[in-house]
Formats: sequence, structure tokens, C-alpha cells
Amino acid sequence: MGLLSIIRKIKRKEKEMRILMVGLDNSGKTTIVLKINGEDTSVISPTLGFNIKTITYQKYTLNIWDVGGQRTIRSYWRNYFEQTDGLVWVVDSSDLRRLDDCKMELDNLLKEERLSGASLLILANKQDIKGALTPAEIAKVRLLVDN
Repeated sequence: MGLLSIIRKIKRKEKEMRILMVGLDNSGKTTIVLKINGEDTSVISPTLGFNIKTITYQKYTLNIWDVGGQRTIRSYWRNYFEQTDGLVWVVDSSDLRRLDDCKMELDNLLKEERLSGASLLILANKQDIKGALTPAEIAKVRLLVDN
């Protein structure tokens, strides 16, 4: 590979990002990815592994890895950490019973050295459901502030 090819590859990589979307099961990760991509969301099944969607915005390419959140497959999340540029943690704002579990899993992720360089976005999903906590309430209750 010539120097010019290497430079082009590096330049292309600078505009390509790998986004890892994780959260507890039923938090809405797949729905979010499909909506962003303009796809149908009328019938969605639980993700039992992972889905990859590539979205191009202006000159940027986002490779979004939507990973299932069932308890039985969370131990496999670490298989997707390599080369992750951004981490989106999706919270079901209406599922108050699982906030402690949500915090514990997020804390575990944030201890992973392979994710140390990744940017973190916490997305408070399902805000349209009556009784859902606001993003500020989620932060105050448990998610971002240790008690």
C-alpha cells in the first residue's frame, strides 16, 4: 500500500465513527436506531445479539452497533468494546423499578478500560410515557450521582 493510500485511509477513518448503543432490555435501543435510519418501527422483536446500521450524515459515517440488553447476554457486551468511539447508554425513563439495575450496569461499563476513550451519551428514552422521569430526575435519582 502506497503512502497516498494510507493517508486516504486515515482521512476516511477520521470521518467514520463506531457507536455502541447499549442499555437494559426493552429500553428502546433498536427503535431509536430504526427511527434515526427512517425505517419502520411498527413491529420490533428483542435483539438477541446485535444489529449494525450504517448512517451517513453529511461527510460522516456512523456505524451504530445496537446490542441486546437481556441479562443473559450482557456478559457478551465486552465483545463489542474494541474501537468504540461513542457509547450511547439508553435508559427507559418509565421503568422506575429497574433504575438500580440500570445504574449498576452502567457503572460496570464505565470501569471497562477499552471504553475509556469513548464519549458517553446517556439517552433518557420513553419520555412520552406518563409518569416517566425527566432526564434531570434520572440524574438526581441514581443514574449519574452516587448516593
